[in-house]
Amino acid sequence: MTSSPELAIRLRRADFNRALAEADLNAIGPLLAPQTMLVTGSDSAVISGRKAQLQAWKREFAAAKRAVYTRTPENIIVSPVEPIAMEHGRWQGVTAGSDHVLASGSYSAKWRQIGADWIIEAEIYVTLA
Repeated sequence: MTSSPELAIRLRRADFNRALAEADLNAIGPLLAPQTMLVTGSDSAVISGRKAQLQAWKREFAAAKRAVYTRTPENIIVSPVEPIAMEHGRWQGVTAGSDHVLASGSYSAKWRQIGADWIIEAEIYVTLA
């Protein structure tokens, strides 16, 4: 049975995927903690902070051959003692408007509940293909 926090996180992940597909920066911002951290899949570059991540997505959305990334959660572990959770899953990047896979791999994301909302505090990606 899916718990309420797990369902909420899965819905937020779906919102994030939709925002990426639609190149909607305004929808991405509220999903990220102000001090969010992202470690990229291939070169382990660190993108630190919401503002830096939004700038990176803005550049990505403006690319001539834009990639669309999708994260697919495989499991979500909710802490019984803190308002945090860990998401593990698979990610894939395809050329926008096609099914041509550019890269794929595994990811983990740390979520924190602030009020009624779950936001991403950290993500790490590993490129496997």
